[in-house]
Amino acid sequence: MRLSAATTAERLLPQRLALRARPLLGRIDAVLSGADARGEAGRMSVIAFVVRIVSAVIAFASQVLMARWMGSFEYGIMVLVWTTMIIVGGLSCLGFHASVVRFIPEYRQHSRLAELRGVLVSSRLFVLTISSVFALVGGLGVWLSSGWIESYYVVPFVLGITCLPMVALSDLLQGIARAHSWALSALLPTYIVRPLLILALMALMLATGFAPDARTGILAAIAATYATSIGQLLGLTRRIDAGLPRGPTTIRFGHWFAVSLPIFLVESFFFLLTNADVLMVGFYLKPDDVGIYFATVKTLALVHFVYFAVKAGAATRYAEFTHGEPEKLAAFARETVSWTFWPSLAMAAAVLTLGEPMLSLFGPGFAAGYPLLFLLVLGVVARAAVGPCESLLTMSGNQNICAAVYAIALVLNIGLNIVLIPQFELWGAAASTTLAMVFEAAALSFTVRRRLGIAMVIFLPARRPA
Repeated sequence: MRLSAATTAERLLPQRLALRARPLLGRIDAVLSGADARGEAGRMSVIAFVVRIVSAVIAFASQVLMARWMGSFEYGIMVLVWTTMIIVGGLSCLGFHASVVRFIPEYRQHSRLAELRGVLVSSRLFVLTISSVFALVGGLGVWLSSGWIESYYVVPFVLGITCLPMVALSDLLQGIARAHSWALSALLPTYIVRPLLILALMALMLATGFAPDARTGILAAIAATYATSIGQLLGLTRRIDAGLPRGPTTIRFGHWFAVSLPIFLVESFFFLLTNADVLMVGFYLKPDDVGIYFATVKTLALVHFVYFAVKAGAATRYAEFTHGEPEKLAAFARETVSWTFWPSLAMAAAVLTLGEPMLSLFGPGFAAGYPLLFLLVLGVVARAAVGPCESLLTMSGNQNICAAVYAIALVLNIGLNIVLIPQFELWGAAASTTLAMVFEAAALSFTVRRRLGIAMVIFLPARRPA
């Protein structure tokens, strides 16, 4: 039996309202029940969106509890350290966590099983090796520069660095699962299991006498990250081995690395662009300000998740359609813009309405970040208005120009932060991020139109692909 949105509405809603909603719900049913690539992408996007919504609720509740347990100062320290670890862990994949989303569907579609086995094995070994090197270099760097770092950051950073290999492995495994269209296997460990485990371990440690500070929070995060990453590795390896027969393995590491490197630049610039404001606030301002700003960004995260959900479902289909199906690619790409923009707009309105009481839950003083939401939301909506442009460029072989766009946006963001944060503090960080995101959206949309002939803007008419 298949669940139908239209049938469910007829049963639960008044007849008049159900009749009005039936055309829209019918289109949703067509997308979600289709056996084609469009239906598969739609289902994955919906699953990703639901998981990210649940994750947002869990993350928001856990951040509220962490802030109340630790206070704004210790909470700000943990936020800065953990955000840095997530960024560096993602960067230490060197683009393989994204490039596998391109290679695996290609090799499966053309039955190139030897290369499929090679990329699955090589990517895991490479990411674990490189991320371990990153961890060693990072630990040495913190130790050597301890005299120039605020003393309350040194031990938390040293602790946090120990989980870099597991953060990187988790990102790679998420990409491998996405490439197989296994949405739950890709998203549940990182976005549901890990935050719940961090919260449970933190509560347990506080109950057994640990101090309510950043060090305790980071220790809980380390243990949870190791547990979820190793569990995900075992489960995913077992599932892949069950569906992939044994046979010869072909290693084309030079080719994979050459393609992954520009993608690494794209992902690096994207991660830094998304989180540069938090890092710059940590550089210029006190941990209390970092805590307030991070709580504000977390409150806005619900709007971001629409974009990430569509991106998770669409990337694999972009990769498939680029091989000789330009008309399907153009139609599908335009459709993903609508999938991104309208839900993001609705989420933005809800967050702006409820933002102040949500921030008040973090504790005294956190509601000071509420006015920042009205500025920050403009950048999020601008990004949603053009859909997942960077995925389209990356999966269609235009990763180099995409990396250049993100590099310019990142330089713009950092430059604005350097100028504006010392003068306007948190307002300067919010303004810098918003302006950089608006530039990013406009530049990516323009690049897609010039390179692929596709109008990736919500209100512009479609154009036939070049």
